[in-house]
Amino acid sequence: MSRGSGALVLFSGGQDSATCLAWALERFDTVETVGFDYGQRHRVELECRADFRAKVTEIQPEWARRLGPDHLLHLGVLGQVSETALTRDAEIALREDGLPNTFVPGRNLLFLTYAAALAYRRGIRTLVGGMCETDYSGYPDCRDDTLKALQVALTLGMDRRCVIDTPLMWLDKAETWALAERLGGAPLVDLIVEQTHTCYRGERGQRHVWGYGCGECPACSLRAKGWREYAGA
Repeated sequence: MSRGSGALVLFSGGQDSATCLAWALERFDTVETVGFDYGQRHRVELECRADFRAKVTEIQPEWARRLGPDHLLHLGVLGQVSETALTRDAEIALREDGLPNTFVPGRNLLFLTYAAALAYRRGIRTLVGGMCETDYSGYPDCRDDTLKALQVALTLGMDRRCVIDTPLMWLDKAETWALAERLGGAPLVDLIVEQTHTCYRGERGQRHVWGYGCGECPACSLRAKGWREYAGA
């Protein structure tokens, strides 16, 4: 793939967005990152962002030259309007409609809209997100059709071409680990294991071969399953 001039990566501090950051650093001349503080229960993910950004630039010399500023946007109102297991202390379970109660309605729609507004100001046309429709919890705002429709709406609403790149959309978690290895070898895989956070409960005390987490929530289960399949390949 040829590199564009710049990209803004939605970087939460988790495995998927960290892989997307490396993917963007490999392809774009300049890469900025944006994170969101919305009162999430696993807010520890935000604390992982700075360390990962600092250390990922040690993997490839050109990545250090391409990595630009980081932005953190405060969207506490999202936590106020959503009663979910990600924004309050509640047991993680399936709802009656089959979606897990970790689904935060409109989260990715808002994230991408705010990211697009920031990108507009920064002169960036490409947004990169770690949304995936293969190994995921069924969230409707992670689906390819949703993001394609949002890309059209953002382009029309801002009267400027906006591209939403989702490099993980059709990859399972094992393939996401493999992509990280192709991008940055064992150093990037090790960095993702040590310096990213996925666990919905915000658990950082227990270290597994695939990283830190409770080992039981849906996010941990997907990450662990992907690691087993990747490591056993």
